[in-house]
Amino acid sequence: MTKAAPPATGTRPKPPSKARKTISMILTLVVILVALWQVDANWPRLANLFTDGPGYFQLMTQGVLQNPLVDPNSEYWSRAITLMLESLYMAWIGTLLGALISFPMGFLAASNVSPRAVVFLTRQILNIIRAIPELIIAIALMLPIFGLGPLAGAMALGVGAVGTLGKLTSEAIEGIDLGPVEAATAAGANRWQVLRWGITPQVLPEIMAFWLYRFEINIRAGAILGFLGAGGIGSLLSQLFNVRAWDRIGITLMVIIAITVLVDQISARVRARIISGDPKSSLLEVDAEAV
Repeated sequence: MTKAAPPATGTRPKPPSKARKTISMILTLVVILVALWQVDANWPRLANLFTDGPGYFQLMTQGVLQNPLVDPNSEYWSRAITLMLESLYMAWIGTLLGALISFPMGFLAASNVSPRAVVFLTRQILNIIRAIPELIIAIALMLPIFGLGPLAGAMALGVGAVGTLGKLTSEAIEGIDLGPVEAATAAGANRWQVLRWGITPQVLPEIMAFWLYRFEINIRAGAILGFLGAGGIGSLLSQLFNVRAWDRIGITLMVIIAITVLVDQISARVRARIISGDPKSSLLEVDAEAV
């Protein structure tokens, strides 16, 4: 016999206490206020952004809107484009270097592939690399070795990318489907064959998307490294800000924005194609199954 349900009392259940949520929100607000107070910023000058900002913006747009045929700053368009392409080269070489180093390290840091001691050691190395900014890598290591120029910047971007790409690669490997791995093992594949045919095809599209995303980050980071003399568009911006040439600064910023947006759009399409595959081929497979 089933036990009868208790009679309804007509009273609503007691709502859960919101004290823990309220305390958490108060503590978060206190931490934010303390952090803002510790920054010791000159907050009244924040209003100058709305008063002086439009004037600087107008000065920068003057160089952009002038006719290039009669503009005395027309040569800065070609110079800015040339140095922006140099920043792209730096970012591309740095991304390739980071991808080549981080790919095997990602396997060593994956807990479902490598022994526990190797995983722990590799992860600590990746953590150390990820904790050091590219600026410090460039100043402390690359500039003394390679000197001023884009090579030092590219090497700094490459080493800085290893920490992030290695972590993302290991996480992608740890989230694989074990079916292909078990099938390869049951077929008599050795360890290297399992890695090659059971794991790598699963994670490679996602890892390549990580590489492209890091390339976009390196473009922006490369512009900052240029202020240190590591080449690229940042070196030109550093010179222009020193002399307060706002019209030329506007031209340089316009080139940076235009090329960065273009690269982001192309990279986004390539990432989507890598992850999702060829939509035409999938339609052909559906039609073949239907037939």
